[in-house]
Amino acid sequence: MLDNMNLSRILGRALSNGGEFADIYFEEGSSASIVCEDDKIERVITGADRGVGIRVIAGLRTSYAYTNDITEQALLALAETVSRAVNGKGPGVLLDMRRKIVCHGFDIRKPPEGIPLQEKVTLVNLANHVARGIDPRVRQVMTVYRDGRLNTQLANSLGEFVETGRTSTLFMVQVVASDGNVIQTGYEPVGSLCGFELFEENRPEQIAETAARRALLMLTARKAPAGTMPVILSSEAGGTMVHEAIGHGLEADLAQSGLSIYSGKIGMQVASPLITVVDDATIPYARGSFSFDDEGRAGERTVLVENGILKAYMYDRLSAMKDGCSSTGNGRRESYQTKPIVRMSNTLIAPGESSPDAIIRGVERGLYVKKMGGGQVNTVNGDFVFDVSEGYLIEKGSIAEPVRGATLTGNGPEVLKKVEKVGNDLGFGIGTCGKDGQGVPVSDAQPTLLISEIIVGGAV
Repeated sequence: MLDNMNLSRILGRALSNGGEFADIYFEEGSSASIVCEDDKIERVITGADRGVGIRVIAGLRTSYAYTNDITEQALLALAETVSRAVNGKGPGVLLDMRRKIVCHGFDIRKPPEGIPLQEKVTLVNLANHVARGIDPRVRQVMTVYRDGRLNTQLANSLGEFVETGRTSTLFMVQVVASDGNVIQTGYEPVGSLCGFELFEENRPEQIAETAARRALLMLTARKAPAGTMPVILSSEAGGTMVHEAIGHGLEADLAQSGLSIYSGKIGMQVASPLITVVDDATIPYARGSFSFDDEGRAGERTVLVENGILKAYMYDRLSAMKDGCSSTGNGRRESYQTKPIVRMSNTLIAPGESSPDAIIRGVERGLYVKKMGGGQVNTVNGDFVFDVSEGYLIEKGSIAEPVRGATLTGNGPEVLKKVEKVGNDLGFGIGTCGKDGQGVPVSDAQPTLLISEIIVGGAV
């Protein structure tokens, strides 16, 4: 679409009143969403959307506007609108188009757009039926299927043109079980940058059974004990800890504005020497991966913390300009309707050398977290509270009875300094990360971790 237009003319118009950088972002996508609730299909939504956004960075501030009118005249008018927000002393620098890259993402064996809608509905109904049939204490089931195909083109004032494409598929089941006054929820999502082949290794009935049995297990579990104790986070727990307790704090825009506990701490110890944290957009088929970010920068593997020492922040173009460095390829946006901001991709704690079984055997008494729930973190001071959706007591080096209602409370840097063992395994979780009103797909991962002590909320 953009390659059929006079991009230099449009970018030149955007920079006519000055500015250090300008870009044009085109996006065209299609999607399908199916939701089953109350034992019936509640929503089936399919659609397509496309639009263009134009941005100018001037004086380290952003001017941005978008339109659904994809004509050269409309884009020239949009560029004129954006340029009026800039009070420069002359036109900005515009380089000739010198680099064109086309990258259409990972190979997709079963494109979702080629699968009949009824087949997708059948999977959703199957998962709902399986979850409800496991036990009469299952009261509510919600099953969700989503897929999408997104094609983008981006041109900027540096003379770069990048065209990308990506396909994603997501499936999740949430189950609510109750017995008397006790109500528990089980949740299980799967998803990646793939097509319908997602269900070859992740059958809907298995996903439904996992969610239902988690809710039922916690329904019969006794209340978790409260107090300060050793905690083992399994590799299955999901990477909530790395994403919330440290990931957001290493986004450069938050660090620059003083809204991160990690502001100004490059080169300082912020975690145990056993901890290495990486943000990696290059992992094949991972939900948060991309070949190029939404500013045309190649996705990278960025080492953020190495052996406990803070090495780097994640940057988009604007934050990189402020610090006089290069973007790390972490400029992402929810859609053409929003400007890019610094976001994580796939954030993980690197595996260590300890056997998970040996880590468990080394704990006399504590809490084993098999699955994390949601949580909150204050990026300014690092304090967090996380829910445990599936947890067990550890007694004399063995996993004992399940417990419910546990929470983990602590401070990100302090807790990461208390990591005493790091497993040689690695487990991934997926999610949609929210920031500044935008949601983007991410994944996070961690090995089995032993934290010497953390405050566990539960029954006193």
